[in-house]
Amino acid sequence: MKQHRILISVGSNIERTYHTRQSRIALAHYFDNLVCSRVYESQAVGFDGKPFYNLVVQADTSKSIEEVCAILKQIEVDNGRVHSQKKFCSRTLDLDLLTYDDVVTTQPVVLPREEILYNAFVLQPLAELVPAGLHPVTNESYAALWQNFDKSSQALHPIAFEWSS
Repeated sequence: MKQHRILISVGSNIERTYHTRQSRIALAHYFDNLVCSRVYESQAVGFDGKPFYNLVVQADTSKSIEEVCAILKQIEVDNGRVHSQKKFCSRTLDLDLLTYDDVVTTQPVVLPREEILYNAFVLQPLAELVPAGLHPVTNESYAALWQNFDKSSQALHPIAFEWSS
């Protein structure tokens, strides 16, 4: 069965240490060869809320885009995420599929995810994890995209994160 390379953004600002740890455990249960960026702290974007922990995870899977999205949504629900809430709000866990190989599509989700180009909390960990990786639309490396990003617009700080409690 063909293996696909996926990149997933992880964010939490409710019991963020616990849910960030839980995300890695759950993702490792469903996907292979997990590699994580450092964990970063960032301010909430789009609403007034507590700071987030964010990272990007690279993994391999034989599952379809639809199956990956369903798994990510289930992991969120399993961690107390309420999907009826408005888009910009505090959350226990937010998992977004950023890329699926080099697929460019709008169904069942928009890929590559638009936030890659607009949010430091996605782009910096992505550039750290796969600096030579190419954005499927702009064809620029993630390292180059980060280098040219307006870093003054969004504060982001790497933290010393302990994966085990």
